[in-house]
Amino acid sequence: MTALPSSQDARGTGGITPPGRSVPVWDLVVRLFHWGVVTGCALNLFILRPGKLPHRYVGYGIAALLALRVVWGFIGSRHARFADFVRGPRTVAAYLDEVVKGREKRRLGHNPAAAVVMLLLMALLAGTALTGWMQTLDAFWGEDWVSDLHETLANAIMVVAGFHIAAALFESLRHRENLIWSMVTGRKRPL
Repeated sequence: MTALPSSQDARGTGGITPPGRSVPVWDLVVRLFHWGVVTGCALNLFILRPGKLPHRYVGYGIAALLALRVVWGFIGSRHARFADFVRGPRTVAAYLDEVVKGREKRRLGHNPAAAVVMLLLMALLAGTALTGWMQTLDAFWGEDWVSDLHETLANAIMVVAGFHIAAALFESLRHRENLIWSMVTGRKRPL
């Protein structure tokens, strides 16, 4: 019998975490936001034609998910709240120093560097949605700077998302825990 991808056991021996040995971290709203944005961005960046109605509707859907996530960042579960993971520049710098030295602590929620990437992605999503919507307004119809900015922001999302994926893989290897799978199940091994 093949086990589903899971986090490593608490001893770091490479075994699969037994049932009951994981704790809930990412609630349903966080996971739906994450995978909804992944799906929407993939559709709009690689499949749907820019400016057409399906592209717009997917963009509006991403904007709605973003609005929900912002609200959820204030009222949601513990690890969904911004107060749980948004830290100042000194904390982020200290965390990155620990990463370079190979001594960073494993965390259940977002680490300080991941929080910066998450906030950057959210800002890029908001800017992309705003400039996409602006292109539908008479006041900005045909304005090259709006469409150029929209495209630049969308391209920046791809770059930052690529970095996000690479960092998740790095941290998964470093801490012997499948972080991508935890965003599917919502669960991680306890500290």
